[in-house]
Amino acid sequence: MKTDKSKALFARASQLMPGGVNSPVRAFKSVGTTPLFIDKASGCRIYDVDNNEYIDYIGSWGPLILGHSHPAVVEAVIKATEKGTSYGTPCPGEIELASLITEAFPAIDKVRMVSSGTEATMSAIRIARAYTGRDKIVKFAGCYHGHADAFLVQAGSGMLTLSVPGSPGVPENTVQNTLVAKYNDAASVEKLFAEEGKNIAAVIVEPIAANMGLVMPEREFLANLRKITKEYGSVLIFDEVITGFRACYGGMQNFINIEPDLTTLGKIIGGGLPVGAYGGKRELMDMVAPAGDVYQAGTLSGNPLAMAAGVATLKVLQSNDWYERLEVAGYLLTTKLKKIFEDTDRYYPINRFGSMFTIFFNEQDETIEDYEAVKRSNTEEYASFYRELLSEGIYFPPSQFEVCFISCAHELEDLELTVHAIERALKRATDKDS
Repeated sequence: MKTDKSKALFARASQLMPGGVNSPVRAFKSVGTTPLFIDKASGCRIYDVDNNEYIDYIGSWGPLILGHSHPAVVEAVIKATEKGTSYGTPCPGEIELASLITEAFPAIDKVRMVSSGTEATMSAIRIARAYTGRDKIVKFAGCYHGHADAFLVQAGSGMLTLSVPGSPGVPENTVQNTLVAKYNDAASVEKLFAEEGKNIAAVIVEPIAANMGLVMPEREFLANLRKITKEYGSVLIFDEVITGFRACYGGMQNFINIEPDLTTLGKIIGGGLPVGAYGGKRELMDMVAPAGDVYQAGTLSGNPLAMAAGVATLKVLQSNDWYERLEVAGYLLTTKLKKIFEDTDRYYPINRFGSMFTIFFNEQDETIEDYEAVKRSNTEEYASFYRELLSEGIYFPPSQFEVCFISCAHELEDLELTVHAIERALKRATDKDS
């Protein structure tokens, strides 16, 4: 496996960009190698600048549920580009995408487009604070809601990957307004509300935690959040940036039949282009300028290219039994991987929901259900496995604490190739470690 061109590009990038990348996990530091520079992609495969081919299980970190370069999305973006790349004015595509979102989410009466998940969550918190007249928010250890100051407390994603407990530059008084509870632990939430309930503006939660690896909510956990926020008059925010249109058509809230007050979205609704959105009940969303006084704006919000890609993606997802197919693919792949682990006396937990899964290199916990269990994973073992897996042509996230995504473009043959590649990579990694 030659990587000379990627290494040369990374050396050049390191002179021009912090750490040589534009998002920390991409630097591959936690897996002990240098990043690959991707040249092109199609279907479920990506190709680096050294002409290595990989079956991709990142999918641009989740947005590409249809796979890379899906014809319907490419055609929609080309047509939109021919009319102009950005207007800075309203465009019809905004209305079409907003209609698809509000139709898919009973809890969303109105929606505002932004350009990133961070913008969406930051704006949702602002609305909650304005609506309640309170300052404090509750988040959960290991959950990641973007890089706004208020969220960088015991965060997941790159913060967990790089073992960064917080971030320089975040004011202490901002952190003081962020209360941290334990995911899947209703008692920890009840304790915070007993102490600070009259000051809590909102609870923000990933309905499936997907930034510390994949961690499923316990059956009553989210229902209890809905109950306690109603009791105290706080706003419940579901961060469905990852799970929106990934868990099912709509979001995890549709699957479990719990309606939050506000929902944040991103990734899939942009079809691979930069996008975010937040939406919810009319009385909350009508507080946003220019309808109300809560200010939020963005130069590229509602960008016609992102709107076109998002609309095309959602229409394809409506057109067939894609979610059933993705469920079958996820079940088949993870079941075969569990068999490999068991046959070699390894009992690595695999958490999966639909087309999302994480293999935790952790034999101490039969189930991974919170941040503390996640942190017991053996990151060095994962790194060794990851490097061997790359040489087998399989592209997993370069971090133990990120999620793998299966796309509609993954065929049964691709899954079989992946199973055999993982079996070989695991054997080699074990032989080297011993």
